[in-house]
Amino acid sequence: MDLAVKRREFVLGTAALAFAPRAFALSFSRTPTALVTADLESHVVAVDLNTGKVLRRIATAPGPRSIETVGNLAVVGHTERGLLTVIDGATLRVRDTVGGFSEPRYTIAARDGEHAFVTDSKTGELAVIAARRGRVVGRVVLGGAPRHLSYEPSAEVVWVVLGNSADRIAVVDVSSPTRPRLVRRFSPPLLAHDVGFGPGRVWVTGGASRELVVYDPRGRPVRLQADAPPQHVTFVGNRAYVASGEDGTLRVHDARTGRLLRTSRLPGGSFNVQREARAGGLVVTPSLSRGTLCVVDQSGRVLRQPRIARSSHDACFVVRA
Repeated sequence: MDLAVKRREFVLGTAALAFAPRAFALSFSRTPTALVTADLESHVVAVDLNTGKVLRRIATAPGPRSIETVGNLAVVGHTERGLLTVIDGATLRVRDTVGGFSEPRYTIAARDGEHAFVTDSKTGELAVIAARRGRVVGRVVLGGAPRHLSYEPSAEVVWVVLGNSADRIAVVDVSSPTRPRLVRRFSPPLLAHDVGFGPGRVWVTGGASRELVVYDPRGRPVRLQADAPPQHVTFVGNRAYVASGEDGTLRVHDARTGRLLRTSRLPGGSFNVQREARAGGLVVTPSLSRGTLCVVDQSGRVLRQPRIARSSHDACFVVRA
């Protein structure tokens, strides 16, 4: 890894994470609602996490692929259509659509809960949107085909993986959200797919190998065994959850030491994995091939897995009014 990596990019303060937009919004909710993309059916499904019951199907433009919470809005990426749909979490209704993209992939919320960062694979850019205004307010060219990304609020940086099985990761300064600045690109010791900031560590998953890399606070990489690529990662407290859709597994690790705590079976095609820290540390993973939504507790035990669509790519959490 680039020896010039700043130490502050790895110092993950609990105070910063406690006031992240998603955690702040969900602190007012007793029963968070999962919003899940129905990729082949042109809608987003609202699901009660406690029961697995479908609450509403929200019509969108064709091909909803990614979805992420920004404040109490949900930003949906339609990669093939070059646009975003913004859903109001309180009403579960479409609020706006945002154009001006070529291939929008994934979104992550800024610390202020108003702005969000969106990767555009075809243009090689990281775009900034003002979610409530439904406008693109900034862009920076990263090169490659940016996809998965992760935000570290206390250091105000975003790491972006520049491809599906990428040999480069971009580090972007977002201390001024509307003026993102590319700091550098570096090569991880494996072809990367996903990235996540956990407690005191940065996890980079494999896009072409059964392994992942964890960077310690000094920027030193440690390799860990993983299941079939590509893997995706999320965190609840001091635990890391790594999903392999090809193998249908969810590995639960100690997020600081990397020690494997448990492996759970999931329906095949369960790739993306998201966490909801308020409701007992629940984790969800939708299935592209089965259309299920697995709800998993903090230990890694699968609580329920309702089938909600023909194919489901991604999920996020909002608070209903």
